[in-house]
Amino acid sequence: MEQRARALRDKYLNNPIVELEKPHTDDRGSIIPILDDEKMESCVIIGSKKGTVRANHFHKTDWHYCYLTKGEIEYFWRETGDDKAPMKVVIHPGQCFFTPPMVDHAMVFTQDSEFICLGKNPRDQESYEADIERINLVQL
Repeated sequence: MEQRARALRDKYLNNPIVELEKPHTDDRGSIIPILDDEKMESCVIIGSKKGTVRANHFHKTDWHYCYLTKGEIEYFWRETGDDKAPMKVVIHPGQCFFTPPMVDHAMVFTQDSEFICLGKNPRDQESYEADIERINLVQL
């Protein structure tokens, strides 16, 4: 694993919540900094229906920052290769969370939700599938 990915993994392994800077505001409105100084190759908006599960996998090299714009996510994670129960945090609109490589993760949507996903690797299906290993971290 590359040095930057390892540092991010170590930083967020026990708490995936990203502390965002305060918004820049003026008479025109506001700008919320989400991601700064990271090289990435994908940015997608993902909509999910209440009662569904996404992820249930881990990435070999990819990482992603996710910023929830609406809804609610129960985010589950644990270090890949560990058989302990996953940790869980509830994500609310306006929060950003990070998933490093080699971390099992799953998202359960308790409401219709939408989030922006900013990733290191390309998001085309072939690249995406080559980098993930599907698991059953969470089942409904």
